[in-house]
Amino acid sequence: MLGRVSEPDQAAPGRVAAFFDLDKTVIAKSSALAFSRPFFQGGLINRRGVLKSAYAQFVFASSGADADQVERMRAHLTALCEGWDVEQVRSIVEETLHDIVDPLVYAEAAELVARHKADGHDVVVVSASGAEIVTQIGAMIGATHSVGTRMVAVDGRYTGEIDFYCYGPNKATAIRELAAAHGYDLAASHAYSDSSTDLPMLEAVGKPSVVNPDRGLRKVAVEREWPVLTFTRPVSLRSRFHAPSGTAVAVTAIGIGAVATAGAAAWYGLHRRRKK
Repeated sequence: MLGRVSEPDQAAPGRVAAFFDLDKTVIAKSSALAFSRPFFQGGLINRRGVLKSAYAQFVFASSGADADQVERMRAHLTALCEGWDVEQVRSIVEETLHDIVDPLVYAEAAELVARHKADGHDVVVVSASGAEIVTQIGAMIGATHSVGTRMVAVDGRYTGEIDFYCYGPNKATAIRELAAAHGYDLAASHAYSDSSTDLPMLEAVGKPSVVNPDRGLRKVAVEREWPVLTFTRPVSLRSRFHAPSGTAVAVTAIGIGAVATAGAAAWYGLHRRRKK
């Protein structure tokens, strides 16, 4: 169970929601790998880690990672965060989030979010990225709710353990819990994603669409006659949205740990194949 979904609304059931994946659906690259340089400058990762992240980002942009690669790397990447100081990570990301993420949002995604909101739909971001990253990006694009991966911290440091991994079937779990809490009619609701690993999320609603889909998801979309959308125009968030005044940006180490899973797993898989 998520355990941290917002308190239930009092409105009658039957409301419509639009659920959005984040990386390559709302923004043009991995939200986690983009932070590799500031983490290096802050002393949290070494130069080799920066190079791995850069290569992983290239692979992520061109092909993505499959479920097996993601699972092989998840433990390694979360262990990378073990012992990191929460406040240091928060400070680094707070200082760099807007400069890094601001230019990455797809104009087409921004327009789609605006249309859903104009139609009276709730907008929900559901991502494997860290919950705090997801919440802040969601706030900037006007999302009603957000759900992301949560990592465990004890005495101000990350343990390397995951409290809730918002990936694969767990995204569908998150969506159903949100629907129960806020009265969403999932049969009338929408979902958008680029990855075949998000098939459970897409299947949880009555109106799924795929965005810049990977090969596997494109095949499913064609077979099931789902809409296929192409987003190509990143724009500055500042030019389209205004974050709520006084909103603090608080981002945890998941931004370079489990959040980096998709891209870094792809690096790992290709690196192993090149060695053979």
